[in-house]
Amino acid sequence: MKLTEYKCPNCGAVLQTEEDGNMAACPYCGAKFAVEREQELTAALVANTETIADELKEVTAAYEEKLRKRAERDADESKMFRRFKIKDIVFLAIITACTLVTSAIMPLLIHVPVFGIIQLGLGLQFSIFPVIGLMKVRKAGSMTIMGILIALFLVMMFPPMALIAVCAVVVELLVFAVFRSYKNDWACVMAGTLYMPLTVPLLWLYYNVNYTVTGEENEAVTMFLGATDPWVIVGMTAAILALCFVGSVIGMVISRELKKAGVFKK
Repeated sequence: MKLTEYKCPNCGAVLQTEEDGNMAACPYCGAKFAVEREQELTAALVANTETIADELKEVTAAYEEKLRKRAERDADESKMFRRFKIKDIVFLAIITACTLVTSAIMPLLIHVPVFGIIQLGLGLQFSIFPVIGLMKVRKAGSMTIMGILIALFLVMMFPPMALIAVCAVVVELLVFAVFRSYKNDWACVMAGTLYMPLTVPLLWLYYNVNYTVTGEENEAVTMFLGATDPWVIVGMTAAILALCFVGSVIGMVISRELKKAGVFKK
């Protein structure tokens, strides 16, 4: 029979008793005590200790995971503001060139007196390619760089299009207010969706100021000053937004496929 050591609760003497015994008597002081009760308490204490240890491990793991995610988020946010590399600028310039080359119909649209016709005609190009650029170069300022490059070219054909650089800045501010970075693919989609449509209100302001200062009157000015049927304005605005959203999603899908193919590398 296996013996187990216990301490007498009365005098503290070390005793040995059978493991299966219910009662023990101290030969030194004559005190009797329940051995089974002490065994139960010891087992319960061990079980509770193990339970607490497991719970502590879970809490510790959850806290460490939270710290890890916070560190990753902080690292990502700090990366958004790191300097651009030459290859980043080159890639954004190539994307800008693709945008402009596929927008060759713009000179034909400038003289068409229909509200939002320019934005509708360029919506796909000005959403697909910028999104591809943003999903490759996920840094604050990428949209602004593309906007400035596009504006430098378009201003030679249509001076008011210099406002497209302002649109790029506004878009970045809105995206960072919502997503805080371009890490999320849908942040890039948001930028591509809003980029071209934002030129509509800015061009309206331009024409309004231009008309007020110079008194110039022509069909384009009239359209942007509100002479067009309100339903045409609503319909064209909705069409421009929808087209740019579709183009942005296409740009996101293309970028993901390029990444899978290994074309997009860090």
